[in-house]
Amino acid sequence: MYLKIEENPLSDLIWIFINNKCEIDNEYGSDIQFGYNIRTDKIISLNIENKKYIFMAADLKQIEQKAEAKMLASVEFLDETLSRIRAGKANPHILDGIKLEYYGSITPLSGVAAINTPDARTIIVQPWEKQMLKEVEKAILNSDVGITPDNNGEIIRLTIPPLTEERRKQLVKQAKQEAEEAKVSIRNARRDAIDSIKKAVKEGVAEDMGKDAENDMQKLHDKYIKKIDDVFAIKEKEILTV
Repeated sequence: MYLKIEENPLSDLIWIFINNKCEIDNEYGSDIQFGYNIRTDKIISLNIENKKYIFMAADLKQIEQKAEAKMLASVEFLDETLSRIRAGKANPHILDGIKLEYYGSITPLSGVAAINTPDARTIIVQPWEKQMLKEVEKAILNSDVGITPDNNGEIIRLTIPPLTEERRKQLVKQAKQEAEEAKVSIRNARRDAIDSIKKAVKEGVAEDMGKDAENDMQKLHDKYIKKIDDVFAIKEKEILTV
């Protein structure tokens, strides 16, 4: 079991437990006194020069890391989802969800064609192989992009229609709903983590360590909720900008 110091007077101090024996990986050796819970194999506290430092057990740190990974994934998923919402300007990301068969494999559109935006209202799709034009056109028509492609035999042109004020409001509402769902995922990650922390306390982790871990989880929650708000604010501004 690896335990890392929370308030770090010694840079990256690591304790390693092997078969109930504590091995200290630092230069201080026996000058360090420590509290040790034999039943749970967890450090309780560390005293250096009469100053007490509290350790966070590795399992609590793993709970925090797992929760943060889920929160980060929620932010990234929201960012990807909002990038596909058409905001009245040419954005190649609206085609990200389109896939088609290419030599027997399901391939993203970007894997069979060059996609660029020559101006603010136009997306040009140019397949690497000319015989793929019809397949690319069909894939776009069958997608939820909502734009009829113009195939001139060489390239496929998508003209982005201007958005009405009513449509902009609808898209903002859609983006806000996506953001709220991302917030729910973050709250669920916090709840699951706190449940795991409480369980760890029941199994022997010191209560003050558990309380500190819960406080850290709340800080993580607040951090990622703000990220969600920031991602939504950027998309809202993009949608409402005429």
